[in-house]
Amino acid sequence: MTLQPNSSAAPSGHRILIAMAEHLELPRPGRLMLTAGWNLAESLGIPVAGYFAGAALGGRDAGMIAATAVVWLTVIGRKVLTRSVPGLLTISALVLTLQTAVVLITGSVLFFLLQFPLANLGLCVLFARTAPTRKPLVAQLAAEVVALRHPSHHLGLHRFFQGATWLWAGIFALSTLGLAAAMALEPVKAFMLLTTAVTLGGIVAGTGASALWFFRVLRRHGLRVRFAVG
Repeated sequence: MTLQPNSSAAPSGHRILIAMAEHLELPRPGRLMLTAGWNLAESLGIPVAGYFAGAALGGRDAGMIAATAVVWLTVIGRKVLTRSVPGLLTISALVLTLQTAVVLITGSVLFFLLQFPLANLGLCVLFARTAPTRKPLVAQLAAEVVALRHPSHHLGLHRFFQGATWLWAGIFALSTLGLAAAMALEPVKAFMLLTTAVTLGGIVAGTGASALWFFRVLRRHGLRVRFAVG
């Protein structure tokens, strides 16, 4: 008697092996903190330090120029040394350039305030532009800021990254409308407080919603996140 191989079991076993092989990987905690910290420092910390240094020496306009110059020097340094520029650094450079141009060209308080809704509008366009593409911005930021590695061919994850990118585009669109309305209705001090509240609130809400959505996608597709070995 000859035993025939179970033809249905082989594909099933193959699918199980593929599912086991498909996972998401983060660097070890120490490396993860270093990677995220460095990305945030060069994209946010260095420009802020440049602004305060310039403002201390020559006022608000000098601070804006210094921040923009520092971030573009960082972009050039990155390009020369690594031949690539992180998305978060690019966003920081573009937004600062827009804000500085508005401040220097107009020189008025009204247009100084206009930089905040314009910056949010620019971020909205940037996220929306990449959302329907093969490289949505959220996927790029996840890979750069926290060094997340994931199956590039996984349709469920790709749809999540596209949807999350649309989510952030919507958050920045709402922030733009809210700040534009506040600028027209509120005095300067109240507007600045509202700008801070809207910015932080949008970031917290977007991050929380994205995280919940992300883990729901992982559960639905049987994926898991693990730390890199070694």
